[in-house]
Amino acid sequence: MFEESNPAAARPLWLVGERDRESWLAAQDDATRAWLEALRFRAERHQVASLPGPGGAVRGAVLGLGSAPSLDALELWQLAGAPDRLAAGAWRIANELTAPAATAAALGWAYGCYRFDRYRTSSRPSAPPAQLVPPPLADMTAVRRVVAALAMARDLINTPAADMTPACLAEEALAMAARLGAQGTQIHGDVLAQGYPAIHAVGRAAAHEPRLVDFTWGDERHPKLTLIGKGVCFDSGGLDIKTPAGMLLMKKDMGGAACALAIARLVMECALPVRLRVLIPAVENAISGNAMRPGDVLRTRKGLTVEVGNTDAEGRLVLCDALAAADAERPDLIVDLATLTGAARVALGPELPAVFGSQQATVDAIVRHGRALSDPLWPMPLWSGYDDELTSKVADLNNVAAHAFAGAIIGALYLRRFVTEAVDWVHVDLFAWNPRDRPGRPVGAEAQAVRAVHAYLVERYG
Repeated sequence: MFEESNPAAARPLWLVGERDRESWLAAQDDATRAWLEALRFRAERHQVASLPGPGGAVRGAVLGLGSAPSLDALELWQLAGAPDRLAAGAWRIANELTAPAATAAALGWAYGCYRFDRYRTSSRPSAPPAQLVPPPLADMTAVRRVVAALAMARDLINTPAADMTPACLAEEALAMAARLGAQGTQIHGDVLAQGYPAIHAVGRAAAHEPRLVDFTWGDERHPKLTLIGKGVCFDSGGLDIKTPAGMLLMKKDMGGAACALAIARLVMECALPVRLRVLIPAVENAISGNAMRPGDVLRTRKGLTVEVGNTDAEGRLVLCDALAAADAERPDLIVDLATLTGAARVALGPELPAVFGSQQATVDAIVRHGRALSDPLWPMPLWSGYDDELTSKVADLNNVAAHAFAGAIIGALYLRRFVTEAVDWVHVDLFAWNPRDRPGRPVGAEAQAVRAVHAYLVERYG
């Protein structure tokens, strides 16, 4: 991934945008200009042109940045595809970069080196052979910390449900917590029915019993920060069963938990002055004789009763108990992350998580950090006009509306019913998956909103 032992031997990699292409070419020798013209190098985004040296060796390369306005605005994704497209060996960025651009470049390179090869039996190399000399001014401590947290989240999401059961997810979470000095417990099985009845109702039909992971870290005198992640390790839809196509990616339905754990890891490793609490409801939404049914009325930890209008809207059921537990402590901030609704994907697509919140200033700040870090989120309204769509004739509320409109907003409004004490609450509805191949971002897990939320937390508490 990185080469630090012999940086002098590294070959140069020039980063060139479309607007700077002509001036950059003018500064090169005639042979280099002719070569790049023959290759039709136009500095398009992710376009790579290797430069020939003596005896057929590669003496350097040029990487296109597309329409980027300047190197100061360098994004990590512009470097993510480079490790796979460059010749083996060490490389150094030949341009002078500012500290933010250098850090983004190193992070992008490292992100593009990720491989999920746990199940491969071939001898294919697990990482690209190209290595990068860390650019001057890059914050490599932060880069390594962030890359490790993102890789952890992607590994959790990519792992098939047979090997990422609720118990396995709980073990991973508690092992990480213990390693970083947190104190954790888990409640599992029928014991959940007493304090966390909605979590128990969703997970009781599965062979792998449901559980709630709960760990804390930090000085009790510091502001309370609670992170919650939806940990549905596989979602069949329950008795309102999904189609085969709808079930195909449901190993990623614990993506909110994976991203929450990645944020928690960064908070602890950065030693933010907060009292951190992490709650992960980990379940499988399965089908058996004791599965919850459409029309059932569930009691929740908050005391509210919920009519099950659809068993495939299970994420909000497990989250509402966790939110109630968090809310009772009146923390300074609650952030929940969940692969909650298909409606958010219909509205915003897979690359743009929806973010809701009780405090607009908090939402705006997270969106701002996401934009700056190429980890985008889009603000959505908690439109109270739709609140009565959750009305039930037999219970305090229904877990779904009677129609398909505004599904992401309805899901967020349902969760808001369980946050009555905490003033500042944020809900992130994400996809946690790349559905198409792009340079440095293969089809598979994506740790969305992690960097944006963490950057906001550093701004708020650091």
